[in-house]
Amino acid sequence: MARSRPSAAGGVLIAIGAIVGTAVGVARQQPTLGLIIGIATGAALAVAIWLRDRAR
Repeated sequence: MARSRPSAAGGVLIAIGAIVGTAVGVARQQPTLGLIIGIATGAALAVAIWLRDRAR
């Protein structure tokens, strides 16, 4: 049986995006907006990593 390569983990980017987005949002007095933007950015990066990993 051929060994498959482990997939790249992009989920951590969503978590980091949420934390950093919230921190930036708190600094700008818009924590909810920062959270939403952080999650969206992290999700976009996670999807990009998934697509790159899938192409290999």
